Amino acid sequence: MVVDDHRLLAEALASALKLRGHRVLAAAAPAAGAAELVISRAPEVCLLGTAAPAEPGVFDPVVRIKRDRPQVAVVVLGPVPSPRGIAAAFAAGASGYVRHDERIEGVERAIMKARAGESAVAPQLLQGAFSELLNPAAQPDDEGQRLLQMLTPREVEVLVRVADGEDTRLIAAGMGIAPSTARTHVQRVLMKLGVGSRLEAAALAARTGLLDRAGPLVPSSGATLHPGSSGG
Repeated sequence: MVVDDHRLLAEALASALKLRGHRVLAAAAPAAGAAELVISRAPEVCLLGTAAPAEPGVFDPVVRIKRDRPQVAVVVLGPVPSPRGIAAAFAAGASGYVRHDERIEGVERAIMKARAGESAVAPQLLQGAFSELLNPAAQPDDEGQRLLQMLTPREVEVLVRVADGEDTRLIAAGMGIAPSTARTHVQRVLMKLGVGSRLEAAALAARTGLLDRAGPLVPSSGATLHPGSSGG
């Protein structure tokens, strides 16, 4: 059984498998209800498409299928996954993971392995996953954390206010400091972030996830982060 949100892909894959002698119960493209559909038809193997293997909850249908129909082998069809994506698929109960751009021979091998109770994942996918685990690439959040550590708590608040579009006067009023002090803080933030304008600072903060990390550190009442300080 082939289940994918893209009907054309599901039907093309089903047709290719039929030509190679496989009995395909159905080729479906449900936006939701994939688990119910598979549970009701109970195929030997289900090819289940996903577009975002690292998204939380994306493999919930696999969990449901394996809970209600444990004899169904689920092979996930998806993009090049991260190690987390592969791990999440197998943790949910999948028997295999096949890339969307895999040749039909590769899909067929995965089906046969899954039907035999074996794990079905291409060696190059595992090699790529292990390589990324051993040599992780820097993530946006990593850069955001690094930048956040460069700023003082007062400068973090200034950056958040800059990102909110506040000018020097509003920053000074909101933090209870002199406009000249606010201006100095802004210049220090720009210098530490290595940018030339407030707009660039706001864009960098948003891109790296710095603003999300800074949120809990910044008081919502407009009070300064150091209530006892003079704002110098």
